[in-house]
Amino acid sequence: MASQDDVILEVRDLVKHFPLTQGIVLKRSIGAIKAVDGVDFDLRRGETLGVVGESGCGKSTLAKLLMALERPTSGSVRVHGEDIASARGAALKRMRRNIQMVFQDPYTSLDPRMTVGDIVGEPFEIHSEVAPKGDRRRRVQELLEVVGLDPEHINRYPHQFSGGQRQRIGIARGLALQPEIIVCDEPVSALDVSIQAQVMNLLDRLQKEFNLAYIFIAHDLSVVRHISDRVAVMYLGKIVELGADAEIYDHPTHPYTQALLSAVPVPDPRGRENRERIILTGDVPSPANPPSGCRFRTRCWKAQEICSVEEPLLQVREGSGHPSACHFAEVHDVVHVA
Repeated sequence: MASQDDVILEVRDLVKHFPLTQGIVLKRSIGAIKAVDGVDFDLRRGETLGVVGESGCGKSTLAKLLMALERPTSGSVRVHGEDIASARGAALKRMRRNIQMVFQDPYTSLDPRMTVGDIVGEPFEIHSEVAPKGDRRRRVQELLEVVGLDPEHINRYPHQFSGGQRQRIGIARGLALQPEIIVCDEPVSALDVSIQAQVMNLLDRLQKEFNLAYIFIAHDLSVVRHISDRVAVMYLGKIVELGADAEIYDHPTHPYTQALLSAVPVPDPRGRENRERIILTGDVPSPANPPSGCRFRTRCWKAQEICSVEEPLLQVREGSGHPSACHFAEVHDVVHVA
């Protein structure tokens, strides 16, 4: 078990609200989209934290906040105790060396006008202290070889590679500065299933080889299970359940997590017969006007009066060994997800 000394990333009460305005010339504020609304978690060295939830729950905004691509409305993102969210200039540049990103779409995240060598070597242009100019070609070729690509293809362009190969190029670029943390924003969702497995195996091997910590964002629960040590379930900008992968997948306590897992396909016909399918009613509420109290209450079959007036805290409930944000959280055993 990792100790507190192994914590390399600390996220505390992270909030990002995007203002809603009305008018063309004299714009006035009429509200805000609460994309991320009070998120807390730690990430330890060599650990993978999976972040799952429906589209629009705030996962990608969270990734941008971790990378300081977006500035938070409030809260902090600390890497080795330093707040990257408030850093500027040289301090931000230095801190960004330690936290890199692999983007979702390998077809749009690579500049089609740049060669693979230029793409993977671009971090060395920005952080020139990492690799001397005369050594950069060799370093790029080594990175391509590490991710399973032919180093002799350094002068090719992205369109000459398949989707899986392009994602390997993105991973090589993410490794260039030897970071401790890599944020993976749905890195396999645009790939065929067979290629997904190859990329996942690559990420797993690289993590062991370089002792990397991953924030792995996805909506595919079965993919997240195969790579994550812990899982955070998000709903409307908040984490509603957080625990080890076995706790979340085999013994979920939050109704939303239970509903998500009930929708995961089970290959064994006997498993499908024994599993209760949970159908959620209604649509996801607008993040500009979330429900009072518990945000999930408008779709929850357990909701009672307290749910509309008191927001449940993310904490360990009686009979559960991991935190859950539900007044009526209880362990719910599910059919094992393959």
